[in-house]
Amino acid sequence: MRRRGWGAAALTAVAVTGTLAVQGTTGSPSDSAADDGKPRPVKSTTRAAALTVAADGTSARLGKRDTAHFSLLGLTWSDPSAHVSAEIVARARDARTGTWSNWLTLDATNEPGDQGATRGGTEPAWFGPSDGVEVRVYGKASAKLPKGLRLDMVDPGTSAVSAVEPAAFATDATESPAPTPADGSTPVTATPSASATATDSPAPGPATPTPAAGPASTAPTASTSAPASSVPRPPITSRAGWGADESISPEAPAYLPGGKVKAVTVHHTVNSNAYTCDEAPALIRGIYTYHVKSQGWKDIGYNFLVDKCGTVYEGRKGGVDRPVLGAHTYGFNSQTAGVAMLGTYTEAAPGTAATTAVARLAAWKLGQYGVDPDGTTTLTAGADGTNYAGKSWTLGTQLTYPTIIGHRDAYNTECPGTAFYAELPTIRSWAAGPVTGLALKSVTGSGTVGATAYTKASVTLNWSITSPAVFVSRYEVLVDGEVAATAAGTAGSAKVGLGVGSHQVAVRAVHQSGRTTTSAAATVVAETTAPTFATKPKLALRTGTVSTTAVPLTLKWKATDASVLKEVRLTAPVTAVYGPRTTSSVQSARPGTATTWSLKAYDEAGNTATASVSDTPVILQETSATRSGTWTAKSSYTYLGGKAYTGKTRNASLSWTFTGRSVAWVVSRAATSGQAYVYVDGTKVATVDLKSPTAMYRNAVWTKTWSSSAKHTVKVVVAATGGRPTVTTDGLVYLK
Repeated sequence: MRRRGWGAAALTAVAVTGTLAVQGTTGSPSDSAADDGKPRPVKSTTRAAALTVAADGTSARLGKRDTAHFSLLGLTWSDPSAHVSAEIVARARDARTGTWSNWLTLDATNEPGDQGATRGGTEPAWFGPSDGVEVRVYGKASAKLPKGLRLDMVDPGTSAVSAVEPAAFATDATESPAPTPADGSTPVTATPSASATATDSPAPGPATPTPAAGPASTAPTASTSAPASSVPRPPITSRAGWGADESISPEAPAYLPGGKVKAVTVHHTVNSNAYTCDEAPALIRGIYTYHVKSQGWKDIGYNFLVDKCGTVYEGRKGGVDRPVLGAHTYGFNSQTAGVAMLGTYTEAAPGTAATTAVARLAAWKLGQYGVDPDGTTTLTAGADGTNYAGKSWTLGTQLTYPTIIGHRDAYNTECPGTAFYAELPTIRSWAAGPVTGLALKSVTGSGTVGATAYTKASVTLNWSITSPAVFVSRYEVLVDGEVAATAAGTAGSAKVGLGVGSHQVAVRAVHQSGRTTTSAAATVVAETTAPTFATKPKLALRTGTVSTTAVPLTLKWKATDASVLKEVRLTAPVTAVYGPRTTSSVQSARPGTATTWSLKAYDEAGNTATASVSDTPVILQETSATRSGTWTAKSSYTYLGGKAYTGKTRNASLSWTFTGRSVAWVVSRAATSGQAYVYVDGTKVATVDLKSPTAMYRNAVWTKTWSSSAKHTVKVVVAATGGRPTVTTDGLVYLK
């Protein structure tokens, strides 16, 4: 069932106006709702206009004209068994804007309709609220058009979801050309014939339809019962919900002769996809009215309809949970249920919401009869037939089909559209299960090293799927192959507790069908042993610039863990974070003030350990030293405390005695500075050259640290280096 737009063509249409006859009015739009707010039937109106047929009987037209308000139209003819070989196109004027639509092809599938049908016809086309119309029919030279051609127009009435009033008519300044027939022949201008006049005439209402094949009964029997399904029923809007006027189809429903739905056939209704989802009930009323009033069917042909937003609607009456006999797939109606997607899906597939709804509906309906939505079934042809792929069969032939099939598989039609047909494997997969695309995305609440996660007691597993979540019954979190926690089908994560040790964790998705799929497993180690400081924190003076507010020092430590150390954090007196292999940090501290340095070690599981060290940097000015030899006092803001001693005489010395565990000698340096010897507790430990290409003040040039605090004496001796004997000292710093 195909429709398409038309471009420029050779024939220019001429505006023709006329009066349209009302075929049948079933009520007033004001009847759409009762005072109590409950839905009531929405009455629809049908109108018909006879086409003018060319003298040779191979083409016809309905001139451009004003009409009463309508939204849906279709071309019908007198003989319901007649086949039409013609290109049928129509366009309509938007009642709101006055704009004419593109030319659209009306699909004449020639598929027999409901038993008892009084007229043949095209698929109906939805234009939305319209107040003008034009139709062209281009037949083949060798094929006469059927008798009684008329255009049937349906105003589906208004309700809370569709209340658009027609706009005033304005004649177009430029006419749109009529299309050229698809077979390339030259269009023929239609002229009145004996069977049709230029004036529209009332079209007769439908005759009382004859019953369709299969038992018809309103009371449940063995073949009309409503068995429970193996999967949940999706939300379904009832016929009352879309405003069905039951008075126009009073005949009792018929049911499948075998009482079992063996397959679901998928269709599209070949309407414009431009409808809003609020307009869907009106669109369905239009199709219903066209099938019943224009073609003489007993009811709408489809068992169910789905709009592009994913809302499911009850179609033919008889009970959504019963095996109602529809009129949708010629030769196979007695074994199948028909689901129609509102719209045209030849080039673009329906959205996820719509395809999800079709899959849910098919799974539920087939689940009533134990049919696998992704399996196959054997159907017996109720008539000779040929499908879209060119395969033919005769009455009684047994054919193997998927249990969810496209209309084209069973009849020579493009329906349900090439793009939609390509989605059927996905629909079968979603309906049948298992859940697809299950992946464990992350494990949180822990640290991760490589492919292994670590935790103290619990982790949160996060996952994703590609199937719609609505098909998931539940998720199960597996720990070492056993179910340890469950989560709703809408969940994307779950928390699970773990005992100490190494575990394999995974997620299992349970489809509504009961089929399962399991993610790849992740390794999680649960452990509660805290890290340790193999080397407790220690402070040591370091080289650098000393001031009365900051003394350079180094903080050292070594943390280890029985599992995996993650990091070490310095929490006081400043904050910093260090990697697991870092064992020292350059810092500074205020002299004369006791400072506590606190560290906290973390392992990947989240276990922690703390340690700290406290020391006070003390500055010993040069004036507090014991002197020997000649030393000259100097003053400058660049010196520590504003003063320093300078010595040039060989063996002149300064000595300081203190109790501590780290010490630094502080000097001023220049290009003329010489060397000095450093003695610790009477032993020479270093020769220090103070020469520097640039001037440096308050420079801690030499340091020494012990493992513990003790009393020590440090003496510096002038070496009297030739040509640069000067040694300038700013004092000594130690940690106590």
